[in-house]
Amino acid sequence: MKAFIDKTLEKLESLVQEGRYEALETETVEIKPVPSDGGQWTEIHKSVNAFLNTRGGIIILGIKEAGQGPNRHYEFTGYREEAEAKLKELPKQFTDRRGVELDLRQDAFPDMQVRDFLDGRLALIFVDELPADRKYVFYKNEAYRRILTGDHKLKGADIEAQEAYQQEIELAREMLPWPNTCVDDLNLDALNDYIQHLNHPIKVETMKADMESAQPFLERKSFIKEGQATLLGMLVCGMHPGDHLGFRCHVHGYVDVPETIAQDKQDLIGNILPLMESSLSYILRNIRIGISSAGGGTSTPQYPEEVLRETVNNALAHRDYSINKQAIITIRPGEYLSIRNPGAFRRHLLIEHLTQGDTLRRVIPEAKARNPKLADVLRVYRKWEGKGIGMSTLVSLCLEGRIDIPAYRLYSEEVCLFLRPGRLIDDRIETRFRAYDAYIERKTRGRALSEEERAVLAYLMKAEWENEQLRYTILLTPDNNHFTALLWLEQCHLIEKHPISTAIYPIYIADRTLMRSEFHQELEELFGEGLRGLDATLRDILGLMYRHREYSRIKAVTAKMAAFYLWNEGKPDARDIKGFDTYYRKLRNAFNKLEKAGFIIKPTVGRGFVLNTDYLSERLI
Repeated sequence: MKAFIDKTLEKLESLVQEGRYEALETETVEIKPVPSDGGQWTEIHKSVNAFLNTRGGIIILGIKEAGQGPNRHYEFTGYREEAEAKLKELPKQFTDRRGVELDLRQDAFPDMQVRDFLDGRLALIFVDELPADRKYVFYKNEAYRRILTGDHKLKGADIEAQEAYQQEIELAREMLPWPNTCVDDLNLDALNDYIQHLNHPIKVETMKADMESAQPFLERKSFIKEGQATLLGMLVCGMHPGDHLGFRCHVHGYVDVPETIAQDKQDLIGNILPLMESSLSYILRNIRIGISSAGGGTSTPQYPEEVLRETVNNALAHRDYSINKQAIITIRPGEYLSIRNPGAFRRHLLIEHLTQGDTLRRVIPEAKARNPKLADVLRVYRKWEGKGIGMSTLVSLCLEGRIDIPAYRLYSEEVCLFLRPGRLIDDRIETRFRAYDAYIERKTRGRALSEEERAVLAYLMKAEWENEQLRYTILLTPDNNHFTALLWLEQCHLIEKHPISTAIYPIYIADRTLMRSEFHQELEELFGEGLRGLDATLRDILGLMYRHREYSRIKAVTAKMAAFYLWNEGKPDARDIKGFDTYYRKLRNAFNKLEKAGFIIKPTVGRGFVLNTDYLSERLI
């Protein structure tokens, strides 16, 4: 966080000095001058309310935007001491839906900072997201949420849905008394460790000398109820959790390779915090590590460590603890890492549309915790950020090219997340883009796609391929930093909204032509009855050549090109071939057969082959 703030302030400083404007406000950053009247303070209160109800944020106070169009720029207005009284009252500006005033100082407002900036000072106001069971809060009878850089009023339906969710979690199993337990089944040292973290940076609770003195605190935090330890209490600081909770505190690790050996498998058991750490350590020990020459020989994990940490933490934070099953980590080196977790997505988060030739399976990202009290504890330990960061991080890292597209497989009582190493824009996508480069150029009127646009288009294409394999992908929406790319791709008709899209959740799919891999009807028009005697490999070659003829700059196809393209497309017969050279020889023989039978001919100029468009007329003579 500090590095992000420092970088933002450095950028602002250079923009102010140069008299320029660059969009720096985001879903979590707002830039304002110190208000001079009540109306301007109202706008700050709305932004704070939106931060509380969304993902938290920072208000940089002391800079204003001035000018219009090309003359738009930032001006440094500075922080004024008279604003301090107003800032101290910020945590008391909000109410619940019934109008009851709230004091959110301890819940959501870390100490503000006043920093030197140019020849003066500015203020940084930090606002934390409220826990899921505290939302929504209101300002002057309205609740706001942050979308991109704007503060928008929440609609009644959103508020009703949140209140229904709050009623649901009031009965959450994490807060129910756990059978055959008592307060003495909790570990005092583990409890004091939690309190020590809770007291950072401001002391809010005294350390406990014994369990008797700890009882009021334990009841307040829902660690005990009706004289018994709760599931929450046992997960955080219970003694012998495996004896009481069964498989709820188990993670089973498994390395899926043909030569499995004893140390490939491991059962991890414990309280949730050490379980998170031991699960991450198990993954890091068993994934492949590369050596980076750019980093002076430093080791580089196959997956970014931050995504592994967040994936493990989110899995254990969100799992359904009413189900007595363990979480299962499966590592298939070089192919994927999966975490299979007890539970299910809420139905309203799943989008499913299955028709002939149209398979759509998406998951809507959501920041609501299944176990909000447990999430609050994990937040204290910096193990869970409460910002929907799990899915948003997966999508961001994927679009940055640091992992391949993540996907979920759903089972009756479990959800399995698949992470794959590699790049989103891999050989399969590159060959698809090359095969359609002329078509894409026509759509964009000659403008080359940017790296961001290529990544967004690749994500949507791969999402459909994953959907065909019964896997769900994370919905990509304009409510992120890729709004511009989505908008431009839609304007060029390289992507389009699916018919079941809604205004709140637009569902983008790739242009239907780009997704085509089969051209049987067109080939039948060219070759008629001649197609019937051809095997799958010969038909695939003809389909590839037709695609190049219609959509690519390169019209002629060589056997080696076809081998690369079909190999990367993952054709069934290619997947069974042990080596590319063997497959390439097979394709060369196939080309010879097609040329001999008159399906393909050599062009007058250049290498390779093209389709023989006179095939039928030659046979009528």
